[in-house]
Amino acid sequence: MRMNIFEIKMYLNFAFLLLLFCLSALQTWASDPDPVQDFCIPNTDKFDASAGLPCKNPRLVTPDDFVFSGIKSPGNFSDTGLSAVPVNPTTFPGLNTLGMSFVRADFRPGGINPPHFHPRATETVYVIQGKVYAGFVDSTNRVFAKVLEQGDVMVFPRGLVHFQMNVGKSPATVFGCFNSQNPGTQKIPNVIFGSGINDELLEKAFGLSLRQISRMRRRFLPRKA
Repeated sequence: MRMNIFEIKMYLNFAFLLLLFCLSALQTWASDPDPVQDFCIPNTDKFDASAGLPCKNPRLVTPDDFVFSGIKSPGNFSDTGLSAVPVNPTTFPGLNTLGMSFVRADFRPGGINPPHFHPRATETVYVIQGKVYAGFVDSTNRVFAKVLEQGDVMVFPRGLVHFQMNVGKSPATVFGCFNSQNPGTQKIPNVIFGSGINDELLEKAFGLSLRQISRMRRRFLPRKA
């Protein structure tokens, strides 16, 4: 059956919209770009402001470029009882272009990792030792949380707020892995009170007084060097 001009135009419009949808879906589903070579160890001796760091000559790459020993012990602890040692291509060049990064997190008894999210990565956590209350909140404000013990694994979907707290009587250690070499981290308290959002808006949104908002700002605003 032959199509008239109107039907042909409708078909082409539909095909064009379908193509746009497929392209946008691919962009939404994709994480980091797929590598185009086996590996790319950054050559820190050569830097191009427009192109970034080039890959080191593969013949000059050694096994040491793919080994990292910086998470054998905890880092410095924060006021919340958390020590986090992030590992990404900046500290571990072997990860460059591989679409992943990871973190070692240690908790003192009662220590917490405040609610936060990673805009560019899903996170999988593995409990090495201790008991950790962990969970995330979905877009309907439903909480998925559970006490994890040694050997347990939990996943936090990309972009969703999640948290951890040591509920045991001894230190806890967690290993987290991300499907992006640059997952990004935004901690909710810092985002709300440490970013310079208008005081009047915060007053109306949270029912806080200006004095309370000022107190929160002093706690979460970045400290000047």
